Amino acid sequence: MNLAFEKLQHQTRRQFLRRAGQFSLGAIALETLMPRGLAAAAPTDPMVSRPPHFAPRVKRIIYLHMSGGPPHLDLLDYKPELVKRDGQYAPDDFVKGKKFAFTTGTPRLMGTPRTFKQYGAGGTWMSDAMPHFHSVADELCVINSMYTDQFNHAPAELLLFTGSPRQGRPSMGSWVTYGLGTANENLPGFVVLVSSGTQPSAGQAVWGTGFIPSVYQGVQCRSKGDPVLYVSDPAGMDRATRRRTLDALRELNELQAAELGHPETLTRISQYELAFRMQTSVPEVMDISREPASVLEAYGARPGDSSFANNCLLGRRLLEQGVRFVQLFDWGWDFHGTGPREDIRDGLTQKMSRTDKPVAALIRDLRQRGLLDDTLVVWGGEFGRTPFREGRTAASDILGRDHFPDAFSILLAGGGVKGGFTYGRTDELGFGVVKNKVHVHDLQATLLHLLGFDHTRLSYRFQGRDFRLTDVHGEIVRDILA
Repeated sequence: MNLAFEKLQHQTRRQFLRRAGQFSLGAIALETLMPRGLAAAAPTDPMVSRPPHFAPRVKRIIYLHMSGGPPHLDLLDYKPELVKRDGQYAPDDFVKGKKFAFTTGTPRLMGTPRTFKQYGAGGTWMSDAMPHFHSVADELCVINSMYTDQFNHAPAELLLFTGSPRQGRPSMGSWVTYGLGTANENLPGFVVLVSSGTQPSAGQAVWGTGFIPSVYQGVQCRSKGDPVLYVSDPAGMDRATRRRTLDALRELNELQAAELGHPETLTRISQYELAFRMQTSVPEVMDISREPASVLEAYGARPGDSSFANNCLLGRRLLEQGVRFVQLFDWGWDFHGTGPREDIRDGLTQKMSRTDKPVAALIRDLRQRGLLDDTLVVWGGEFGRTPFREGRTAASDILGRDHFPDAFSILLAGGGVKGGFTYGRTDELGFGVVKNKVHVHDLQATLLHLLGFDHTRLSYRFQGRDFRLTDVHGEIVRDILA
């Protein structure tokens, strides 16, 4: 090993200029290129509130992700022709050359066993599996023409929330907080709540920051136990001692930030201070026992539970307090039919019974409090389900569907979108979108637009190129805008 060569490999330009002396030619040149110079760089708050590119239609988003892929053909996309042809072999033209997660050969078509009707003034088609959504039909904007590039859970969730099917990109909520900062200095700008006892398939990457400063990542809160792990003081340390400790750490970090200008040092300062403030602010906002009994009943929430209903109510409380982006993940929507809970008859009824009531209550609650006009609610999964029976369970008494990226549905409600409106259409059997296709990048571009961003300009330079949530894609779905 050549030690001199190894040393040269690790000699950076910045290190060379710093070691060359304060008054060297290199230092003087660098000072002219940087308005305050590296040595004089003063720490700034990376979470300070910032305006978007233009006047926004909404101020905040609550994204309700049904992890696993809800069976849209049994919920929102009614296909009478598919019902008529139930049990027939799928037409060769629809399946030839396509790959499915667990199905091979020629599968048999499966019409929905659910009962569909139209609801609200807009005549929105919905099934009997989601009765509480019926009561808010005129608030809902249904997109039945979504599609994605991925047919496995983790890559599809990564694509939906980070713009790439691979790890390493910033999440949607992180882009929002990077662009807007926070509206409440005592709470994070981006909060995550998880129900059903399981993290999403893509893990914490769907609320991570990738290569942008980690101050913008989602903070996972819990509806049971301590709201945030490790935010409490250690045993034997009172609040005054904690304050003195943080003051000393801040001084050390400010010295390092002034010398090196590294964004993660600013993150460290900001996060220490936020954690200190959260010790009093978070327990208060996360305490749903403060809510009237009528509100708890409307959501189906019970203090102390770690349920989706509790998380919906907590989401509303967080939005009220200025959190920009709230993300709820609920596991258990992978309806393959491998067990009773995955049956699109009783299993879907039971799953929806734990979720559609709190979502409908959330929409009504936001409306009653005057928040829905500038809040966007999003409900959906990472992909849809096939119009045929899943291969492994085709001979079973339990009805299930395979993963399907070519078509699925999502729901929007609130500010900036048309209520009582259905957009897009799939073919008569539900195999593909035939009108108004909406890719996940288009959805991302539209959500950012509603928040006041030009998605092509909300970018971060990394490894020599500008990255953005929508990658090099994405068109705003203007027809759904109010």
